[in-house]
Amino acid sequence: MMSNMVYCRGCGKQIDESDSFCPHCGTAQKVMNTNVNPNVYSGDNVNMNPNVGGMSQKRLAAALFAFFLGGFGIHKFYLGQVGMGILYLLFCWTGIPFIVGFIEGIIYICMSDADFTTKYGR
Repeated sequence: MMSNMVYCRGCGKQIDESDSFCPHCGTAQKVMNTNVNPNVYSGDNVNMNPNVGGMSQKRLAAALFAFFLGGFGIHKFYLGQVGMGILYLLFCWTGIPFIVGFIEGIIYICMSDADFTTKYGR
């Protein structure tokens, strides 16, 4: 028996309504509980995302690479942007890529998983 399909709150792809997390982006889905006790707070703000600290592991890795190895463009290579990675390597002696890499690390941490996946893919 096939369940109804719904759209993911994070990426918008169709998923089974019984899925707790989107298989595409990992976003937690709001599960309707029919056995609700009105005396117990359900906590809509509870982070049910299995990812590290509410962020995907790829986004966390990219942010850490940007913070610590951003001057060499390692985060760009990790995200598949080889041309930009080579550009960072060519200018690493100036120190500018280190500053830009640090700023990009902050940007990666501040953006949502859905935005990160849309911009940088899987």
